[in-house]
Amino acid sequence: MKTTIAVFLAAVLPMTSMADDDYKVATVISMDDLEEVVAAAPGDRVSDQPVVHVESAEGRLGIGIVHRPAIEPGAAVQGIQHHNQSEVYRVMSGKGILVTGTRMSESTALDQEGYVVTNLTGPSDTGVIEEIHDSQPIAAGDIVIIPAGVAHGFSEISEPITYMVVRIDPDRLVQLK
Repeated sequence: MKTTIAVFLAAVLPMTSMADDDYKVATVISMDDLEEVVAAAPGDRVSDQPVVHVESAEGRLGIGIVHRPAIEPGAAVQGIQHHNQSEVYRVMSGKGILVTGTRMSESTALDQEGYVVTNLTGPSDTGVIEEIHDSQPIAAGDIVIIPAGVAHGFSEISEPITYMVVRIDPDRLVQLK
């Protein structure tokens, strides 16, 4: 029995060590790199640009830049709900009212083979947020955490808003960049 355990450990431990070494490299993204992506974003429409996706022991981690033009209050809140991917925003400029909920009407699944799913968000649905659970103003400097499964969108954007987004992809569905 001791021989069997020793042989198993001798075979498994080197593989575990090699896998862990793959995740021991830091990725640095300069402010210049982020500002270059911001400058290239069209100002008149929503733009979501991936900057980098890397492997980690917990899944893939992605950094992107999202820009949204101003929208007036009063319209139905268009939202998105990511099935498995959590997001963290760091607002770089602008301000708006972020709303969250758990149920959307007119819900449509994004194309599983499409660019948004394979390069940005993983499996997600879009629709109209019907039951708003929370509504908060956000502005430059704020950090927002949106867990997977939470529908989110903006009820108002009074100044065009740009934010860096960190996406946590535990299922490794989004392509590496």
